[in-house]
Amino acid sequence: MLHCTEASITIPVLTLLIDLALQQDRNQKKEASITSESFYAMAKTCWPYFDPDYEHLSTRINPPRVSIDNTSCDDCTLIKVDSMNKPGILLEVVQILADLDLIITKAYISSDGGWFMDVFHVTDQQGNKITDNKTMDYIEKVLGPNGYCIDRIKMWPGKRVGIHSIGDHTAVEIIGKDRPGLLSEIFGILACLQINVVAAEIWTHNRRIACVLYVKDNVTGRAVDDPKRLSAMEDQLRNILRGCCEVGNDEDEKKVARTSFSMGFTHIDRRLHQMLFADKDYETCGLTATSDQYCNPDPSSNPMVTIDRCEEKGYSVVSVLCKDRPKLLFDIVCTLTDMQYVVFHANISSNGPEALQEYFIRHMDGCTLDSEEEKERVIKCLEAAVRRRVSEGLSLELCAKDRVGLLSEVTRVLRENGLSVMRAGVTTVGEQAMNVFYVRDASGESVDMKTIEALRKEIGHTMMLNVKKSQAGPPAMAGSKAQASEAGTGWGKTSFFFGNLLEKFLT
Repeated sequence: MLHCTEASITIPVLTLLIDLALQQDRNQKKEASITSESFYAMAKTCWPYFDPDYEHLSTRINPPRVSIDNTSCDDCTLIKVDSMNKPGILLEVVQILADLDLIITKAYISSDGGWFMDVFHVTDQQGNKITDNKTMDYIEKVLGPNGYCIDRIKMWPGKRVGIHSIGDHTAVEIIGKDRPGLLSEIFGILACLQINVVAAEIWTHNRRIACVLYVKDNVTGRAVDDPKRLSAMEDQLRNILRGCCEVGNDEDEKKVARTSFSMGFTHIDRRLHQMLFADKDYETCGLTATSDQYCNPDPSSNPMVTIDRCEEKGYSVVSVLCKDRPKLLFDIVCTLTDMQYVVFHANISSNGPEALQEYFIRHMDGCTLDSEEEKERVIKCLEAAVRRRVSEGLSLELCAKDRVGLLSEVTRVLRENGLSVMRAGVTTVGEQAMNVFYVRDASGESVDMKTIEALRKEIGHTMMLNVKKSQAGPPAMAGSKAQASEAGTGWGKTSFFFGNLLEKFLT
């Protein structure tokens, strides 16, 4: 071992010591690097394998049971679902029944603990039992043991409105401030860009409009995926949406103009609820008494929402009393789910024109609704969820050969005749476009017959037009469904109603 004093260290020796120290430091860093690289290589190649089927192991061990009973009740079909409990399962079941256009007249829901047990009393749109074998087979398959691995779109290809189509369509989402003629301008822009709308849902509420459009390139017949065309479409849509905001109000402009594009999978009705909820449409209109009719034309349709506390079980009890209508249960469950509340028990019933729904809920963190501010927010959101789909006035059902510019032409004629679109549904089956527009007078009043006759003269020669009085009530029951259908009111059967498209095009 070399011993040297401070005085005896010469410059060459000092240089050698420095080199040895630097070399030792480099070796330590290299060893650390090798250790790190070895660890990540081992993690990549030797990490335990995770079978993706493990996610559904509990479902395979305790498979869900679905029974469809047409004998226990005289006037409805009983659908019973028993399965392992999991987050969002209630919304999933209700969503499937709603997509089939089934009417839920009663329901008993229990999911406290590890098991989920539901009983639904359902009818079709005419108040009859469910006897169609295709419908019953579909319910048993998607809610049964293998439901998690079934492609629902392939099994039910005609359901274009309600479930996002994957593949050849681009989804366009639009949210903004509503005004007369806005829908006509939106469809006009798409027609000029040679973009065809094959399916759409449009809702308006509290002076806001939310649209989900499924579009494709008219030339290629496929999704619009060119970044330049998407950018041009977005810019032009933003420009007409900005025309609704106050000049110089930057905050209003940011809130008004929002468009987005998607190629993914989503449920269209739930997405519309989410868009309007994020846009805070549940806040008051802030309008004068004269124009308030535009936001809520019929004050009698206002839902009554109350929140109490169940001290014994530690639940918050939400009660909703309102006019009964199709998809009411879905709208309320969807809103509670998106607000991060869990439904443990529920009792749903309809008595004549009214529906009473009780939900025993907690927040996902296990807390109940204790503060008055939180209760008020839930009440406003549920009231908005009920109103969004209410359509008082007239429904115009149109059938024509699909082409670019068809919707632009129809909405232009509606605008020129002083009609405002409150809600609309668009679907395409083969070469036929099936469109339903719920309209009112621009001032919020009912549409007079002179306007209807003018519409018939202008567009009746190019497309089939059926006019019905739209009601928010439930479908006619067995004793009176014939009269309701003959009168052309309520939810009587028509050849244009989306649910009945399945009878024609899936046979």
